[in-house]
Amino acid sequence: MCTRVMESDCRIPMSCLRPRILALHALFWGLVSLRVFGAALLSDEKAAVAVTKPVTAPCWQLEEFVVAKECSACEGFHSKSIPACSQTGFVETINCTKSNREEYKSCRSTKMEEHLFWKFEGTMLGLTVVFAIVVVARQRSLDRQASDKVRRQIESI
Repeated sequence: MCTRVMESDCRIPMSCLRPRILALHALFWGLVSLRVFGAALLSDEKAAVAVTKPVTAPCWQLEEFVVAKECSACEGFHSKSIPACSQTGFVETINCTKSNREEYKSCRSTKMEEHLFWKFEGTMLGLTVVFAIVVVARQRSLDRQASDKVRRQIESI
């Protein structure tokens, strides 16, 4: 038996052409395009500002360096006074060899990474439990509805 695809099978379903759904699609794609174009405009503005204001690169990007103090958490005063602390909350002290300057470099500590990993794992475990409960509750509801339907059909005989 040969099955042929009808022309109507290739069309957009009528349920997708409802005004509410079309409005939601237009709103969604409008927000997406606004975000994309807005990001492009902001990057153009940042590039224009960067051209007008010369920024000196840290010495550790331009020359060899030695780590004077390993990656450690920023304390209260340092977190506000050292700009590198604001990125990750951890900083290491760098000594540049040629210029003999001491600078701070933002870093990621293993303790922070481990904490973020376990936080993510806990979140995923929690979501697994929540959605498992939702699935079981939905299945029980559907089973109850099917049972009621069969009971009503038997009673009507």
